[in-house]
Amino acid sequence: MATSLQRRPKLPSSNVVELLRPGSFVRLYNQPRDLPPFQVIQCRGGRCWVRQQSWGQLVQWEVAHQQISTAA
Repeated sequence: MATSLQRRPKLPSSNVVELLRPGSFVRLYNQPRDLPPFQVIQCRGGRCWVRQQSWGQLVQWEVAHQQISTAA
């Protein structure tokens, strides 16, 4: 019994998103250079909650996943 495997078409690279783990640091696109990176609290459904370390634990900012990249 021979079965042929069908290959799935490759997704365009624009659909690939980075894995942003809680505790990692990210930068916003168009973020001023003198502003430190943001810390990721969590990411769900295309949205990420981030904060500045100086803001304290209870202050968070919700941003779209495509607006951020890993801090280098």
